[in-house]
Amino acid sequence: MNIRRPTLPDVYAYTGGRVPLLGLPWLVFVHGALNDHCVWTFPARWFAHHGWNVVALDLPGHGRSPGPVLPDVEACAAWLLKLLADQGIVSASIVGHSMGSLIGLEAAAQAAGNRTGPQIDHLVMVGTAVPMPVSDALLATAARDPLQAIDMVVAFGHARLAGEPGNPGPGTWHQGASRQLNRRILERSAGVEGCEHNLFHHDFSLCNRYNRGLEAADAVAASGRTRSHLVLARRDRMTLPKAATEVGRRLGAETQLLDLPGHDLMQEDPEGLLRALRAALGR
Repeated sequence: MNIRRPTLPDVYAYTGGRVPLLGLPWLVFVHGALNDHCVWTFPARWFAHHGWNVVALDLPGHGRSPGPVLPDVEACAAWLLKLLADQGIVSASIVGHSMGSLIGLEAAAQAAGNRTGPQIDHLVMVGTAVPMPVSDALLATAARDPLQAIDMVVAFGHARLAGEPGNPGPGTWHQGASRQLNRRILERSAGVEGCEHNLFHHDFSLCNRYNRGLEAADAVAASGRTRSHLVLARRDRMTLPKAATEVGRRLGAETQLLDLPGHDLMQEDPEGLLRALRAALGR
């Protein structure tokens, strides 16, 4: 559905096939770099049909949400909290993947510092690392030749099992699906306001520049308001599980480690991820 805002650009949100109802808790899914809401289809539908109001958002300039894109993680988090406030949502849980996990972390920290605005009940960081540095070589390639950079990320973003017949999604070409999604988002965002080069370079630069993640984790933990969870992948070569150790410690987070997938947990191990999310959110 499109969330209409009279003085601000509309926002597209997938609701899992259900109309939000009064009295149900809210669950917000935030996608990663060069993705959109569709990466969350499976868990979003499950939670929407099991007692939650669900919104899987397209961030500004991504998918069906118009631009301009936002300049940094802090601005994305502030945008998210304002969106919740404008809809009259006083509390919500956030599930974010990769770049989306940084946005969720920062949103929880900003909410902790403003008790009059929306509060975050649960923060689930999926496929995360704090900080989340991106190599100079990948950023340079993204600026110069984003299609080549997409191929690089697809190669590193999947575990070896994704290309074998015994993978958890038989009949699905995981790498091809990810490549096509990235290309579609890139093409759709051509010329969007706020990008120095293109959306791929913009999103990965956001991750690379965000340097207050541990400070944000301290703020979330100090508030005592938000229950934090990490869902990591043992075979992740983009955000190595060990790179989330310190943020998990500072948050006092419960950590679940999935054995099968790489960085693309939603596609490579959808059932395992759903079990982890259900455990994290108490459903």
